[in-house]
Formats: sequence, structure tokens, C-alpha cells
Amino acid sequence: MLSGAGYVPDRALATVVHLALRMRRPLLLEGEAGVGKTEVARTLAAALGRRLIRLQCYEGLDLAAAAYEWNYPAQMIAIRLAEAAGERDKDEIASGVFSERHLLRRPLLEALMPDPAGPPVLLIDELDRTDEAFEAFLLEVLADFQISIPELGTVKAEHPPIIILTSNRTREIHDALKRRCLYHWVGYPSAERELEILRTRLPDIGESLSRQVVGFVQALRRDDLFKVPGVAETLDWAAALVELDAVTVGPDTARDTLGVLLKYQDDIARTDAAAVTRLLDAARRTSETLA
Repeated sequence: MLSGAGYVPDRALATVVHLALRMRRPLLLEGEAGVGKTEVARTLAAALGRRLIRLQCYEGLDLAAAAYEWNYPAQMIAIRLAEAAGERDKDEIASGVFSERHLLRRPLLEALMPDPAGPPVLLIDELDRTDEAFEAFLLEVLADFQISIPELGTVKAEHPPIIILTSNRTREIHDALKRRCLYHWVGYPSAERELEILRTRLPDIGESLSRQVVGFVQALRRDDLFKVPGVAETLDWAAALVELDAVTVGPDTARDTLGVLLKYQDDIARTDAAAVTRLLDAARRTSETLA
């Protein structure tokens, strides 16, 4: 299913995704940036015909931005209208003010709502950017597929959403959250699988060029870099070379386009002319192996 939607998984990843769907368990994907963790959720949503709801995590993410908040201006208007109409019963006013029509649903709560197309895919992206307090709030969502709203009660999903969490592991995720999820580490692909990914995503690229691109990136990942290029950078570099009408990768072309692969100046400076020549030699050997 994933391959048919343009994602090339290895057997272990395909297995854990299958188990997450069958067992209705959240799936936590960890790995370096750019290895395809987020793309799993996008591909699942496309393959299943479901809505993708994405919660992009960041430092300081709170309940109001992630789950729900009250529409305070609308509530104030409702209170003024009730007072103008002569309503004096505080409980009656409160029941009208704290009702669903004044509730603003954010991604977590929205994912629990019924959907005619079926339960949506909820992507909680880069969870490691948040703090432990937010993780603690997530436990209820991951374990029981529900959110408790003090003024309204508990909102529980009739059918659990498909939940994919990703982490770049800039910090450790708490064990309590991990226990509620299936887990998989998404590593860098082998040369054979990366070539298959490249052929799938860029079918018009030349065969020789695609093998050379994969060989160059595979060799580059073995260097001592601050940020190793991921699969996303491989695809970007291949697309850039196609835009330049490159048939093969020469030393000048490789040096001129290093900024597509490497995102730190120190890494680019370290990959000097001698390093590029060495990487191209390694790419040639890998290309011959893949042929």
C-alpha cells in the first residue's frame, strides 16, 4: 500500500505500520531529520483516503494551540446578550457560554471528531520540540483517544484516529508516552533502497545519474559532518541536477550544488575539492555495484 502511494519502506517499517493499523495503536517514529518519518503519515492519509490533521510541535506549545480553546469574544457577546434579555440565572448563562458553539477545536480535538471518510490520520510532528508537560497531556489522547474539557466533559472518539508521532531525538521522549505507542527507528536507507526511492519519486531521472547521486550521498554520510544529508536532501539534489541538465556529476557541478545537500557552512567548507574528488570516486564504485 505504501509503495503504491509512492513511499518505499523497508520490511520492518511496513510491518510496524501494519501493526499500528490493525491494533489501533499510536506509532512513534524516531530518526534523524529528513529520513521520511513525516512522509509516512502523509502517504498513509493519501493511500487510505483519509484526512491528514497535522500538529506541528514547537517549544512552548500549549493546550490552547494543540487541543482546544474557548472563543472568548463570542462568549462575552453571549453574556451581554443574556443580560440584555434579562437573564439572571448564572447556571443558565454558563451553560450557554460553555457550549460547543463557542469551542474552538485545534488539531488534537479535531482528530477525535467523526469524519464521513473514516478516522483521520493525526500527525504529531517533531514531538521532541515540546516539553514534558505537554507529553503528560498527550497520555490521555494516546491511551484512551479522548480529551477531558472541565467545562464541557470528556470528548471521546467513536473511532480512534490513526496517530503517527515523530521525533528527531533532540531530547529523549518520556517512557510513559513510549509505552502507549508502537515504536520504530527510521534510519538512513541502504544504497539499494535509496536508489529505489529516487526512481519512484523522480522517474524521469537518468539511470546513470541516479546511481551516481545515490553513491555520492551514501559516501558523504560516512564523513564527519555536523548534519548528514537525509533522503529529502538526496531527492532535492537529484531534482537540482535534473534542472541543470546534468547527465553525470562532475567536480564543478558537485561543488556548486553542495548547498542543496549540506545546510551548514562548516560542512560545506570541509567538503573541499579533494573531498569532492574522493566522494565522486566512491560514487563511481557504488554506481558500478548498483548497475
